[in-house]
Amino acid sequence: MKDFIIPWNDTDYGTPKRTGADVTLTIDGHAVAVPEGTSVMRAAMEAGLKIPKLCATDSVEAFGSCRLCVVEIEGRRGTPASCTTPVAEGMVVRTQTERIQKLRKGVMELYISDHPLDCLTCSANGDCELQDMAGMVGLRDVRYSKGENHFDEAADWRPVDDSNPYFSYDPSKCIVCSRCVRACEEVQGTFALTIEGRGFDSRVSAGSSLDDFLSSDCVSCGACVQACPTATLQEKSVRDLGTPTRSVITTCAYCGVGCSFKAELNGDTLVRMVPHKEGRANRGHSCVKGRFAYGYAEHQDRILQPMIREKTTDSWREVSWDEALGFAADRLKAIQKEHGRDSVGVITSSRCTNEETYLVQKLARAVFRNNNTDTCARVCHSPTGYGLGQAFGTSAGTQDFDSVEHTDVALVIGANPTDGHPVFASRLKKRLRNGAELIVIDPRRIDLLDEPHVGSTHHLALTPGTNVAVLTAMAHVIVTEGLADEAFIAARCEADDWAAYRDFVSDPRHSPEATALATGVNADTLRRAARVYATGGNGAIYYGLGVTEHSQGSTTVMAIANLAMLTGNIGREGVGVNPLRGQNNVQGACDMGSFPHELPGYRHVKDADTRAIFEAAWDVEINPEPGLRIPNMLDAAVAGNFKGIYIQGEDILQSDPDTKHVSAGLEAMDCVIVHDLFLNETANHAHVFLPGSTFLEKDGTFTNAERRINRVRRVMAPKAGMADWEVTQALANALGAGWNYTHPAEIMSEISATTPSFAGVTYDLLDEVNSVQWPCNDDTPLGTPVMHEETFKRGKGRLMITEYIPTEERTGPRFPLLLTTGRILSQYNVGAQTRRTANTVWHDEDLLEINPHDAEQRGIRDGDFVRLTSRAGEISLRAALTDRVAAGVVYTTFHHPDTQANVVTTDNSDWATNCPEYKVTAVQVALSNGPSDWQEDYRAKSQAARRIEVQPE
Repeated sequence: MKDFIIPWNDTDYGTPKRTGADVTLTIDGHAVAVPEGTSVMRAAMEAGLKIPKLCATDSVEAFGSCRLCVVEIEGRRGTPASCTTPVAEGMVVRTQTERIQKLRKGVMELYISDHPLDCLTCSANGDCELQDMAGMVGLRDVRYSKGENHFDEAADWRPVDDSNPYFSYDPSKCIVCSRCVRACEEVQGTFALTIEGRGFDSRVSAGSSLDDFLSSDCVSCGACVQACPTATLQEKSVRDLGTPTRSVITTCAYCGVGCSFKAELNGDTLVRMVPHKEGRANRGHSCVKGRFAYGYAEHQDRILQPMIREKTTDSWREVSWDEALGFAADRLKAIQKEHGRDSVGVITSSRCTNEETYLVQKLARAVFRNNNTDTCARVCHSPTGYGLGQAFGTSAGTQDFDSVEHTDVALVIGANPTDGHPVFASRLKKRLRNGAELIVIDPRRIDLLDEPHVGSTHHLALTPGTNVAVLTAMAHVIVTEGLADEAFIAARCEADDWAAYRDFVSDPRHSPEATALATGVNADTLRRAARVYATGGNGAIYYGLGVTEHSQGSTTVMAIANLAMLTGNIGREGVGVNPLRGQNNVQGACDMGSFPHELPGYRHVKDADTRAIFEAAWDVEINPEPGLRIPNMLDAAVAGNFKGIYIQGEDILQSDPDTKHVSAGLEAMDCVIVHDLFLNETANHAHVFLPGSTFLEKDGTFTNAERRINRVRRVMAPKAGMADWEVTQALANALGAGWNYTHPAEIMSEISATTPSFAGVTYDLLDEVNSVQWPCNDDTPLGTPVMHEETFKRGKGRLMITEYIPTEERTGPRFPLLLTTGRILSQYNVGAQTRRTANTVWHDEDLLEINPHDAEQRGIRDGDFVRLTSRAGEISLRAALTDRVAAGVVYTTFHHPDTQANVVTTDNSDWATNCPEYKVTAVQVALSNGPSDWQEDYRAKSQAARRIEVQPE
């Protein structure tokens, strides 16, 4: 099967690539130069000389069990396996002697004698390495008579395991090559698979004898399926739809890792998603969402016709695109005429492409003529932009993901990578297994702390809301114990800021002993962690929404930057400050000017020179006053001053805090336009619904958490007739804009012409080199993997004063527990996509994690319905008893609209950015009989709001 669109090299070289000084050897008369440590097999492959193999693949270390890759080496006895034999200077290798050919044919006969010969009807027909290798060695018959085997119904015969919704395990076709086991260990790091039994009785097993794949520890990443050389582990989609015949390389639309995939098709039918080896973010790996959870694109709930209604109590009416766009444009024009140009705004999507997001903010600035544009980063990583901008001068992470391979100490704070960013987590786990130390700062015991074969770990289980106090206490230890990198600070940081910060952080009130009561972290534990980070070698900080979604989110980001600068852990491989972005294009949405105070490239709207660039490009005058943030839009709507909004690809009613206030704001508007795939919760209050397109139906780019700009390529035609960028352009033109883009490449050209950090980015470049990390310009034409190597963007770094100010959200007799929220592996964000896939087999409802001590005090048993009450509201959900959370802390997810977890979160927010304080809510938990009155009422109203008129035939 050939790659369609981009023919990047997908050759399997058999063993991993090595680096080092070149070694020269001769293979079949050809001189070959490869790095020392390279296997003979890989050296031969790089010279174009293919050696048969079954147990070897270049994603895992050599194993040497199949004996098919044997060679002869001059001066050595026997026939060593080429996969496990490293090259040596002057080595002479022969791969195709008569002796070798005879041995290989004999080995293959043994494999085939114990394998079902149903090749013509096998789901791997045409894509089976066993079949290919039989042909390669010239096997034409098998001399062995039929005897005991694994594929007839003998005493030890085992049926196909179909328990996993996405792939099957057929033991009869297993050749026990162990590639799946090694992939699970080395690539994914889960250790879910093993080989049970000995000799002829050996089998791949997913756990104990009572386990199947679904009940085991398998996380359905697909690494085993990818590694399997036969149909033993096979996607059910291939079984049902046939072997793919073409592929298109594109980028995953789930989390901020930004994995590259080959979308493999039969005609226009998507058969499977295969992680692309040349993807620099994922290096050929994937998770259950990216690899398997794409079925939502074909789900029956998708809305494919534009719809309108006069009032939100009316039924929806399907109309043409022209009628819907005209209806929306007329309403927006009327609103601005009556209430002024600042009475409407937009919300851009972090699930859409850079080009689409750019057009939405342009719609606000060039067509609405205001700066009322915001994005979901407001409620997740806006403190990252502010905090890193203050410290470094740039609003993004400093490293690429490859950098983790050089990390000696990984400090993970407020993040759960195994669930939120699983492909990066696999790379981090591999580094931890190879000796790096781990520090986790989190109220909850995350999976990283319990991973097998991980060495030294330090868990600072802090009280929610005390991040700043913990980080400042760590800095106190580093400074007062003389562990700071004085040379780095003198050369790279502002001297006055350092003097003030040193005095501030040295104050005894910031010591671990003084802060222990507030943080709940043992002073000795904190001191040990601080010393490890400061002295353990390359220290890298990875953080998530457990940092930003606090009232001091921006302060915490600055405290993280302080730690990195204090210890000189910035500006080289293996170190840095790395925000783990929640959605696929959160970084890009911010880059594209989605915030109301910034034009693309993080330049303030008050800056006349920046405005002049865009005024010349757009031929309009740009308002110099910052616009409204999302919370301000809702407040203004309730006050009667904000009347219309265009929301592309965001479900603010489910994702934003204080659901009742969001609902009131939306209901107060005269024109709510929702542009999405499904009738989401926000659409309950909409007057216009414009059908969206999935990532499979469009061209464009995403920018991931490491600033990597990846191409998104159209795999199939938009099911609703237009890609999202075309919809936004059509709306702008209905309002009189006169835009005439014909392809997203033209939009990127405009971005490049107006935004310095993107100045060198073109589709031609991305097609040539795969991806680049901004800044990409004349100075760095191939991008910038590591930021701040010689100097910071702002010149010298600023060590910021980080005074701990306790949150206003306090526990007390009425609300004695603290609620914090997060995600789970199988679901994504508000669940609009993953809930419409088979991923619900793992997580079909939100649960409340509660410590057994707190549960016992309240008479709660595992699985009971409980009432979760805060000052803002009340919901009911089932309890899950676990010691992952400490006594006094409860935890839940927000993936299911029936739960509406954000009913109980408050309107407290970050002091600098208004990012909501999702992670700290004072609550009470008690037994319940089922859903709350509010949930029942909401469900009824939601069903009524989704009525669609049946059109006469």
